Amino acid sequence: MNPKNPVRKNPSREVCEQIIRRILFTELSEHGKNSHFKQASDFMGYFESLYPASDGLTKQVQRAVKALQMPKDENGYFIPNKTALQLKQEQELSRLFQQSSSSLQDLSGCEPVFLQLDAAFMDHAIYLFEQCDTFRNSFQVLVKCSGGLLFYTRKKEQLLLLLENLLK
Repeated sequence: MNPKNPVRKNPSREVCEQIIRRILFTELSEHGKNSHFKQASDFMGYFESLYPASDGLTKQVQRAVKALQMPKDENGYFIPNKTALQLKQEQELSRLFQQSSSSLQDLSGCEPVFLQLDAAFMDHAIYLFEQCDTFRNSFQVLVKCSGGLLFYTRKKEQLLLLLENLLK
């Protein structure tokens, strides 16, 4: 008996989409980013290893890539884990950070200090604290919250002393 290899039918567009997502997410997990896939033809080697090469298979893979509507990075590679809107928002944030003096600050060593203050005076008090040279280096964060102002500081004793002198 000579069993014939059954001819495998082309996958549906949805199956192609699932396979493409799996390929790209594997790429992300192994390499941290996609640096191999820019267009539908880049996936064809994988699909042709599973299905007979044909124009139908190529078109199905092209349709799947188009249907996924994946944005591309600055080098033209697909970004599978973001939508075009997310990418646009992140790019806008990045531009904003680059134009300002942005940096990350570790607050794990900070302690909270709460200053009870009437709501009507909070905005002006925040403005004054941020402008006052006396307080310039005494806190990392100043937040308006219910009932007053919340400071996060690495110099708790200094901040408490400054605030207590103002409260007298």
